[in-house]
Amino acid sequence: MLKPILTAAALVIAALLPAAETAAQSRAICYNCPPEWADWGSQLRAIQSKLGIQVPPDNKNSGQAIAALIAEKANPVADITYLGGIAADPAKDAGVLVPYKPAGWDRIPAGLKDPDGFWFTIHSGTLGLFVNKQALGNKPVPQSWADLLKPEYKGLVGYLDPTSAAVGQLGVMAINLALGGNYDNIDAAIKYFKDLSKNQPIVPKQTSYARVISGEIPILFDYDFNAYRGQYTDKAPVQFVIPREGTVVFPYVMGLVKGGPNPANGQKVLDFTLSDDSQVMWGNAYLRPVFADKLSADAKSKFLPDSEYARAKPIDLKRLATAQKMIIDRYKNEVN
Repeated sequence: MLKPILTAAALVIAALLPAAETAAQSRAICYNCPPEWADWGSQLRAIQSKLGIQVPPDNKNSGQAIAALIAEKANPVADITYLGGIAADPAKDAGVLVPYKPAGWDRIPAGLKDPDGFWFTIHSGTLGLFVNKQALGNKPVPQSWADLLKPEYKGLVGYLDPTSAAVGQLGVMAINLALGGNYDNIDAAIKYFKDLSKNQPIVPKQTSYARVISGEIPILFDYDFNAYRGQYTDKAPVQFVIPREGTVVFPYVMGLVKGGPNPANGQKVLDFTLSDDSQVMWGNAYLRPVFADKLSADAKSKFLPDSEYARAKPIDLKRLATAQKMIIDRYKNEVN
């Protein structure tokens, strides 16, 4: 009686194997693809619909994504990763990426991709102040980095942790450059953040869009695309401010993970992020697509005027990456 039972079990397992293989074939694991950030939620749904590939949401930030990729180098879990531009070369240098030049590669400006194909930009955002006006009560909407040091904003200002989040590190450098510093000397930023610490800032580690929309964080150092989404899509009482002293434009990049379990699916997803469909979607989510002609006139009309954006300068990714350790160490030792 035992032999038929074993045979039946074997048949059941054999019948399940094709389904398991199909499920694996229809997945791609992306590190740092949070649905609430940069409208990744819409992109993930489009990838499922158009490519038949499921990409589970992942709420890591750039630093956490790289740490996980390094820890898993011997047995990679992810297929692709999305990173703030500051993390692009560090990820390449850590040996966790493999070259891949997706469809549309040749159209990407030279400064927005690795020449060997280890990473490439899909879109960019401008850093500024994402402000919930209602949560401010009777206080005026701040117009400058300096305004945030005023006692009236005590407990109302937030920024992502510069020891791990790309946007946090960018905030340090944006303020540093705006206040007269450079990529080699961040004294101006360190002094600013030490002064800001007296105002008891809120310093989360993860993307905090919902906390601004709810008013829990009334002022957040964040990107224009999140503020416009809150203003125009979620109809929240929010606005975006480009500080008077200036700020920076920051690219976000993607790359193929070395040794990932589903490389073919990963490549298809990377191809999709540069497709016309995807680039238009990024633009409709108020990001600037790497292909500028994919930003529709309707989407652009919701941005602040070009005269305001004149204060936003492109970041030097290579110099920012070189400064990354200095930013983390000095913030940790002198501010945190």
